[in-house]
This record gives sequence, C-alpha cells and structure tokens, in this order.
Amino acid sequence: MALFVVRHQHEADRCPARDPDLGAMLLNCLSRPNVRQQGVEIRGEAVLQGEHTLYLIVESSEERYVRNFMEPFARAGSVDVHAASTCVRVVASGGCARAMPAADGDVVDPDEACQRAIDAGLVVHRAHPLNCETSIPALIGGVVMPNAHFYVRNHFHIPVLDPSTWRLEVSGLVERPLSLSLRDLRNMGSERLVVTLECAGNGRSGFRPPGEGEKWGLGAVSTAEWTGVPLREVLDRAGVKAAAREIVFRGADGGNVPGRSGPIHFERSLKLDDARDSEVLLAYAMNGEPLPVQHGHPLRLVVPGWYGVSSVKWLTGIEANDHPFSGYFQTERYWYEWEHAAREPVTLQRVRALITEPGPDQERDQGQLVVRGVAWSGAAAIARVEVSLGGGPWQEARLLGERHRHSWQWWELSTWVGRPGRTSLRARATDLAGRAQPEQPEWNRLGYGGNAIQEMPVRVQ
Repeated sequence: MALFVVRHQHEADRCPARDPDLGAMLLNCLSRPNVRQQGVEIRGEAVLQGEHTLYLIVESSEERYVRNFMEPFARAGSVDVHAASTCVRVVASGGCARAMPAADGDVVDPDEACQRAIDAGLVVHRAHPLNCETSIPALIGGVVMPNAHFYVRNHFHIPVLDPSTWRLEVSGLVERPLSLSLRDLRNMGSERLVVTLECAGNGRSGFRPPGEGEKWGLGAVSTAEWTGVPLREVLDRAGVKAAAREIVFRGADGGNVPGRSGPIHFERSLKLDDARDSEVLLAYAMNGEPLPVQHGHPLRLVVPGWYGVSSVKWLTGIEANDHPFSGYFQTERYWYEWEHAAREPVTLQRVRALITEPGPDQERDQGQLVVRGVAWSGAAAIARVEVSLGGGPWQEARLLGERHRHSWQWWELSTWVGRPGRTSLRARATDLAGRAQPEQPEWNRLGYGGNAIQEMPVRVQ
C-alpha cells in the first residue's frame, strides 16, 4: 500500500458544512466502511480552523482510487493528491529522495519492521538494516525478555520464509546428507534453555576514539527461553565424517558488503568440537512462541555463552568442511584488532554487570538506597558483583536466586547515602573463572567486547 497526503480546499461561500444535507453526505463519504469499499484507508484527518482546508493521510494501492474517492470533494473545491512517505521509511531509505534498497526474495518491509520496533519501545540505532537495543528500564525484573522488547541486530533485509516449504539442508563431509522440514525437527527430541544473547558491539559508544559500527549503548543484550533440537542430534543423524574440522551455518539473509564483488549470505562457522557442545541449540521457539520473524523464523542457531553473531538466524544450511571457513563475517569482521597485539576472534561474552535501578540522573531520597541490576559472562557463572557509591569502597551485592551458567544473574545492594547532591554509582562483576571487568574499555578498531565498569550518575535530595 502506498501513502498519500490529500488536500481539499473550498471557498468560504461554498463551505459544505453550512448545508446540513451536503455536510452529512460528505461525512458519509468519509465513513470507514465506504472508504474501504473504494480501496482506500484513512490514517489521519484534520481541518484547518477557519481556512476551509481539509488534509487527509490515506493509504491505497493506486492514486486513481484516492482521486475517485475524493470526487465529491472535488465538486465543492480543489483536490490535490501527493505521494508521501513516513519518517521511518525516509530514514530507512537514506533520504527523502532515495528509494528503499532493493532486496532479493521476500523480505519484511523495513518501514513496518522499524515502526514495530519503535512501538515496542526499542531504541533504534538504524532503520535499515534494522538495529535496535532494549531500553534499560525494560530490563527491570524479568527472568526473560518479552519477544517484542528483545534487542535486534541485522546486517541485511529481514527475510520472510514459508515454514511449510522451508528446509534445513545438511551437507558437506557427512555420511547422510539431510533435508529437514520444520516438522522433522519438531518430531526430534527437544530441549529448553534460558540463554542470554549479547551483541559483540554492546557498549561500543563507550570507546574513545569511537570504534567502527553501530554506536550501541548498553542495551544490546537480552535473555530468552529457547526451545529446539540440540545441534549434536542433527550432526549425529547426518554422520559427520572424520575429516571434518568446521561446521558452517548459512542464514537466508544476504546482501552486498565492502570488498566483495557480489551479494553474499550471512554465514558463520564453529570448530567441530564447539559445534558438538551439548548445549548448542537449533531453536524454533522463543519464550514459548514460534520464533518471531526478526529473530530468525523459522529456525536459528543459539550458541550459549558466545556473542550473538554466532547464533545465525533464518538458518537454511549446515555444511561440514575440512578447512577453515573464510566468509566475510568470519574473517573480516568480528575480530579484536588490538593496537599492540595480534588479532583474536570474537567468541565468548565478556563478563559484565549492568545497573538497571536507579536510572541515569534519577533522583533518590537521602538515606537508604537500593541498587539493582544484572550480570552475565560467557566463560562461567557470576561469582560476585560489587558496587561503589561516590568513589567509595566496593560493597558486595547480593545475588538473587541460583547461579546460571548461560543467562544473566540478577543482583541487588541496599546501601546508605548520607549527603544530598550529585554522586555516582559503579558496578563490576567477576565470574567463577576469575574474569573481571576493566576500568576502561580495551580499545580495538571494530569496537567489540567493550565491558568496562559502568558508572551511573544519580542525584540525592
């Protein structure tokens, strides 16, 4: 459906509202059932007071339907119809005069996807490809993040796949190549895992100088309960040959990237031992519902403990290889490129604590102050979280509930603030593997793994 802005103006002495019968006739023309019969949807209307001018925002497949619908108004004055767009579509296309980037195959309209994200309260960093983080207030209190509030990270258009015809192709160095339907996977043994996913660029806005890529704040992280088939079950059914060393995962999303002559798919690989890890999941459900399209419907990979880039969405292919995979997102992105050390691949999530309450610059009364937050690590469960108030000594927070290996840990600290004025809170986490957060982000060119100790300003009254 296309968007149009319609302007109708008439002379004061021909104002149809002065004639009750004519006015009633025009109101009936504007009735929603009548409008739909003519192939038009009214999204908004307004009359300029005293200007004898009506504006309509309408949707229709063709301009001629709009003009036919406005014919009664044309008899009373002028009618102008203008092709229009939304703010979201203009931003997604890169400018008022630019067309939306073309895509191969069926994809979600970037305008609609972005508008849904805005309506859900996500913080949008880019309209196309859609990238948005969870607002920190939305993190408060839940074991899992509702699907609509879960952060979204994309590199290309969001593909639309028909689950009735979709197949997962398992090929390469396997004894028995497979072509699995969604029903086939659902009929296999399923498992449920509560797993925290985090974008490798989470916290990139804290790097100085800035790293390349989206300037994520601290909300490119969320937790969900994932349901699916253990990857090892599919690999065992296919019979991975002894010569295989890596498993490549192909997503249906794709497009053009710098330095490559043609479009590519989003692909990542895992070493065979990592792929056989008992907890890597081929997930078809998220928080008890079928995967939403923005999160990989109908099937995605979930690699617990690793940064989200490894959890390939819209999964269509698994291939066993005997050589290192050299895809763009495996070799040219998602590496730590240090200033004075050899580059390293981005793998496990780095340990981090995040303050969720109070929020930045929120006012709190003098006296008891309760600080709450979450902490997580890809290497091990959280051992402890410590909080410092106003640069004072570190105080150990209380961990809430059982320790979790692959999902965030809620914590809280009740402390005392004695003097009014501006102060700050800092929180740091240490995991059971002994990994701790650095004072400053460890700078790397692409801005990955920025897990420096968070500092939060607060006001005490």
